[in-house]
Amino acid sequence: MLVGHKHYRTIWIDPSEPEVIYAIDQRNLPHQFVIEKITSVDQMAEAILEMHVRGAGLIGAAAGYGMYLAVLEASRTPSEFEAVLSGLSGKLLSTRPTAINLRWAVERQLESLNQHDSIEEKIQSTIRVAYEIANEDADNCQRIGKHGYKILEQLTASKAPGPLNILTHCNAGWLAFVDYGSATAPIYEAHKHGLNLHVWVDETRPRNQGAKLTAWELLEQGVPHTVISDNTGGHLMQHGKVDLVIVGSDRTTYTGDVANKIGTYLKALAANDNGVPFYVALPSSTFDWDIRDGVAGIPIEQRGNEEVKYARGWSGNQFKEVLLTPEKSPAANYAFDVTPARLVTGLITERGICEANESSILKMFPEKKKAHAG
Repeated sequence: MLVGHKHYRTIWIDPSEPEVIYAIDQRNLPHQFVIEKITSVDQMAEAILEMHVRGAGLIGAAAGYGMYLAVLEASRTPSEFEAVLSGLSGKLLSTRPTAINLRWAVERQLESLNQHDSIEEKIQSTIRVAYEIANEDADNCQRIGKHGYKILEQLTASKAPGPLNILTHCNAGWLAFVDYGSATAPIYEAHKHGLNLHVWVDETRPRNQGAKLTAWELLEQGVPHTVISDNTGGHLMQHGKVDLVIVGSDRTTYTGDVANKIGTYLKALAANDNGVPFYVALPSSTFDWDIRDGVAGIPIEQRGNEEVKYARGWSGNQFKEVLLTPEKSPAANYAFDVTPARLVTGLITERGICEANESSILKMFPEKKKAHAG
């Protein structure tokens, strides 16, 4: 996508520095555009854990590049290569438990590594697969945009004059993937086609990914939008000011339950109560083909209470943190919740749009049917 009219991906390798990973450090947005250099697995793990990079697809791509760095580090001690690699891959896997793209990317790299014998072959394998993961992510998101655009086009044709009002939660945009985004990809595609639309942007406490990241993205792309507090969506739906909700996913079961940023479940309930379509946009890498019951089975990350108790903002040309709560009050910080499939109108994937149920999902991904037969 564009930043100051220049195209960027969220993570990349400069061919002139093949042992350096570059990534946009999202902690500084929207006030500063900072590119971080990552040269070790420790740095990549910290970048994922501390959310320098975040979002399902980008976490997967970062893990793919992280495994490339892991092989480079392990290659420096050839006699201990496998032991070092195992420890480094485990470090990456431990960073964010809910986003399945991370595990998917690490396991994909390990599977490819097992097909090669020499260390040099393993290095070349991991950089190739890292590029594949990143390129596939961008391509899949672009396809999601084209499929989702059809929904927006149909809704625009059927509604009264005025903009199509879309509500988003968190950031499932370009910054959450390698390019285009998932939930925002149909919005960008519709904007490109000249559809009259407007986006309600949930602030998304406690880290404010909507207010900071989604709003910044939409501003950079010239998409009309308004930032709202998290609890405003239900009121807007009651008064006919939301035509559809589109969110992303960090893990979706093969039965259609969706784990996404905390607060998504409440938006789905409000949408269901007011007859507002509720769509989830996700690439196939975000499906969990092992878990049937998302509420019972998807691990929910709990982060530090300081994210709830403190807010970080821009003041006097510098970042400042301020305490919001009584200093001694405890706080809980559940990072995700699960929206049951019954509340989801449809899933927008790179292969097309399907219903949020096992039969429809497996019809869209027939290669997975055998594992779930009987």
